[in-house]
Amino acid sequence: MLDQLLSKIENRTAVISIVGMGYVGLPLLLRYAYAGFKVLGFDIAKEKVDKLNEGQSYIEHVPEASIAYACSKGFEATTDFSRVVEADAVIICVPTPLNAYREPDLSFILSTVNSLVPHLRAGQIISLESTTYPGTTDEELWPRIESRGLRVGEDVFLVFSPEREDPGNPFFKTRSIPKVCGGVTPACRTAGVALYASAIDEVVAVSSTRAAELTKLLENIHRAVNIGLINEMKIIADRMDIDIYEVINAAATKPFGFTPYYPGPGLGGHCIPIDPFYLTWKARQFGLHTRFIELAGEINNEMPNWVVNKVASTLNELGRSVKGSKILVLGIAYKKNVDDMRESPSVKLMEILHAKGAEIAYSDPHVPSFPRMRNHHFDLKSAELTEQSIASYDLLLLATNHSAFDYDFIQKHAKVIVDTRGVYQRTLPNVIKS
Repeated sequence: MLDQLLSKIENRTAVISIVGMGYVGLPLLLRYAYAGFKVLGFDIAKEKVDKLNEGQSYIEHVPEASIAYACSKGFEATTDFSRVVEADAVIICVPTPLNAYREPDLSFILSTVNSLVPHLRAGQIISLESTTYPGTTDEELWPRIESRGLRVGEDVFLVFSPEREDPGNPFFKTRSIPKVCGGVTPACRTAGVALYASAIDEVVAVSSTRAAELTKLLENIHRAVNIGLINEMKIIADRMDIDIYEVINAAATKPFGFTPYYPGPGLGGHCIPIDPFYLTWKARQFGLHTRFIELAGEINNEMPNWVVNKVASTLNELGRSVKGSKILVLGIAYKKNVDDMRESPSVKLMEILHAKGAEIAYSDPHVPSFPRMRNHHFDLKSAELTEQSIASYDLLLLATNHSAFDYDFIQKHAKVIVDTRGVYQRTLPNVIKS
């Protein structure tokens, strides 16, 4: 079986299926299409499937020309999971959120695998890319696949290869980002390396799926901890009346031993706010308390409240309270120059301020109307930034530093701006750094 699968991958006759066509799955799907494979896309959202089959994109940084190219090479999108029998490779890219108790929620993975299992066949490779705790692949996927009578490592091949997408990053694309891959058996790893090497420039093989799972968590926990550190430094610097951005920029001139991280209004994106809790939960099963990681999480989770307090004190200096004030949030995507709203701290800021009685509006050139989200909703559209509209707000809260904003124009006409991103480096009378 392995030799047949490797031969299909090598001569590009293998059919590649991607399950979950979001910010991770869609770019990967297109990469395989450009690498010369026929690709089949699965998603439970019919509107996504219909758009893709019509050659349309629903992600800002994914051009429709790329989707049209994939369609011209035989790409199809479907909600019919029984068609997975047509695929030689099944790559799962579905969300792994937290539940209300900040514990891992594997419901998307498990429901997806349960839908796929009845249609799996010998000769396939199954790869999980969703970020999760060590042990998920062999504890949850392996027994489900073998319940169909397929022997993992002989009939089918199971691997974990963590996604490393960075939406909107102009310097790294799917093809150029090295791909980590671990298998539950050596034969599985061989199949996984071959699958990804056919479309990605560099594949990094590790000894097991657990090592691959922990690799992804380490990458994101490293960022979360360092962001927690710099957020705490920001609070200290603010109390001491020191500009934290000046300090960071000065420290960054050291040519060794220092990597600059920058503070913000809170963590955003699907990975960094969530992934550390996958490891802390799993570590507790081994009698371990991840104190360092959890402390960073506490600091980062508290940042939206700290920003709101800064907004309240700024309004208080102007003789106003949060209640009844008109506040415009500049940027609601989780990071600059993308339309990605996953776990955006801007939304948390909007909810806290709204709960305190503020009249909330937002402006974001990448998000024309507030999208449907699982846990949040505002019936709002992006406000136009004119001299009159800017001046009409009691306070502007700069939450996401999109390049498209005309910051000089905004500052010229705003009553006051609370800047959470360090956009305004120089001292200005109506800019409060937060």
